[in-house]
Amino acid sequence: MGAAPTGAASEAEYLEIAVTSRCDPAVMAHALDAALPPGLDILDVVEARAGSLADRVTASEWEIRLPKTAPEAVSTAVRAFLEASSVEVERPTKAGLKTLDARRLVVRLAVVGEYSDPPCAILKVVLRHGTPTVRPDDVLAGLRRVADLAPLQSSLATRLAQGPLDDQAGTVGDPLEPDREAARPGPASAVDSTKPTDA
Repeated sequence: MGAAPTGAASEAEYLEIAVTSRCDPAVMAHALDAALPPGLDILDVVEARAGSLADRVTASEWEIRLPKTAPEAVSTAVRAFLEASSVEVERPTKAGLKTLDARRLVVRLAVVGEYSDPPCAILKVVLRHGTPTVRPDDVLAGLRRVADLAPLQSSLATRLAQGPLDDQAGTVGDPLEPDREAARPGPASAVDSTKPTDA
């Protein structure tokens, strides 16, 4: 669900599976994990109870590492990007170059870390899903457009999360939480203190 762009890594992949009969999520997790190659691990399985998973995946959070790039230059480019009302970039497609606004769907963008030897800036970006989609490489193209930021080495983009967007906090939630909530037993019935109970 929400396939990552070619060349990007992802730590947040989700899949909906239809089964012919009801089964224990823990048993399903074990069976799927045993069938997958090493390094591709099932972290959790829940029973779908609260509507479509696809409808809940409205944003994604990415980490972008920029090796051999001074964090100060990246911070300057990020400020210019966020202050812009729009940042048009071109993306190659099968039909030719397509122009899109890389700024429109960026909810949050910040430099969150760095290494000094060799220099490496680490960006976090939260992207609202929309049409056309904005990808991490579009954000980097936008930083190059507004501040001539050109990393000396290829960047590495990793999707850390995808799910429902909290607009106020600018964070991405867990898309499986509604199913977990629906599966939890309700509160125990309160004891009527006016009636005798067995000691």
